Amino acid sequence: MASMRDIKRRKSSIQSTQQITKAMKLVSTVKLQKAKNRAEETNPYFNYMYQTVVSMLKRSGSIMHPYLKAGTSAKKAVVVITSNRGLAGGYNSNVVKQVLDSGLKKEDLKIYAVGSKGKEALERRGFEIAADYSEVIEAPGYEDASAICKKVLQAFQEEEIGEIYLAYTHFKNTVSHEPKLIRLLPVAINGQEAEEDSNILMNYEPNDEEALNMIIPKYITSLFYGALVEAVASENGARMQAMDSATSNAEEMISDLSLKYNRARQGSITQELTEIIAGASAIE
Repeated sequence: MASMRDIKRRKSSIQSTQQITKAMKLVSTVKLQKAKNRAEETNPYFNYMYQTVVSMLKRSGSIMHPYLKAGTSAKKAVVVITSNRGLAGGYNSNVVKQVLDSGLKKEDLKIYAVGSKGKEALERRGFEIAADYSEVIEAPGYEDASAICKKVLQAFQEEEIGEIYLAYTHFKNTVSHEPKLIRLLPVAINGQEAEEDSNILMNYEPNDEEALNMIIPKYITSLFYGALVEAVASENGARMQAMDSATSNAEEMISDLSLKYNRARQGSITQELTEIIAGASAIE
């Protein structure tokens, strides 16, 4: 059985850790509220942007545009959005797992990392890191999403890559976050829905190529920015939950150690009394 000194020392250490986890929980709660409001404000725009572009492309008939078909390159770009810090439960590992379990060949992937945790995890597993935008996740803005979009689309146009994917965490609510891996280009259109809409064709002015050259980059940028905003909210939600669990676990351990300390103290007192009584009996 551990000595009273060891139990006291361990209890003190856990109490110090509990103070840190409690403080981190409070910080994450404040950050989450701001990030949640931002995500809820921007989410409708990006949902409508996605639905509008997909609806347009369903009605575009047999338009031959580079953005609407896979490139000749077997390489695929994956924009992976994680965080720069840990202590957020399975937040980072769940996004990385989406890439690992995607069925896409490692040698065919080029990773555009937003967040050092995802970059480090995939780099250790031998994935090619084409670009690192880890600083962006600290305070993502629309211009950051635009810069990433420009870089990835340039690689697509130059046929360095043939497809573009996005791995991020979708923010549902404070306690629910869903890691996702979606294909952005070429745009995936459900065959049945496309057939139903084929009789209502979309007209472009001045022409379809110029229109799509303007629309598709805005569409990709919008999805990138939406994913960044949701990722920040999800990260803080996950960290808040993780720190709450850690604080509760620390409380249970402190309670258990207090019980052990009291038992050890009681045993020590009982032993001292026994020795005193035994000594007194010997004197008599």
